[in-house]
Amino acid sequence: MNKQQGFTLIELMIVIAILGILIAIALPAYQDYTVRTKNAECLNIAAAAKLAVSETAQDRGGLDKVNSSNTGYAFKTSKYCKTVAVAAQNGVITTEASGTGGNPIAKFRLEPTSDDGRIDWKCTETNSAKKSQLPAECRG
Repeated sequence: MNKQQGFTLIELMIVIAILGILIAIALPAYQDYTVRTKNAECLNIAAAAKLAVSETAQDRGGLDKVNSSNTGYAFKTSKYCKTVAVAAQNGVITTEASGTGGNPIAKFRLEPTSDDGRIDWKCTETNSAKKSQLPAECRG
């Protein structure tokens, strides 16, 4: 009885084809994941602005009294976040990512709503970035 030594060429080609298919599926998903995590950094940085807006609204008596000058929030650029700004009225926050590898770059609008002393935030993406590259709370 002859004992087989190694793999045949067809067996190796089948393994390579299977690996190629798996890589073709996994690579785009991984690329979207890396862009999504970089975009999430901007939302994490915006958490300080959300806190400043919330505290100002509670202190001054409403979101209509919140503006960019009375929150005390100051933004410092980071690797993946170009801007985080509080609007001139109603406490709306805008952010813009940078260097994420996404095309177009994600821009987020965080809009506060007040109900019975509680402030909720609605996140929307305003620059038509791919949905798969956005954090879950902003996919809307």
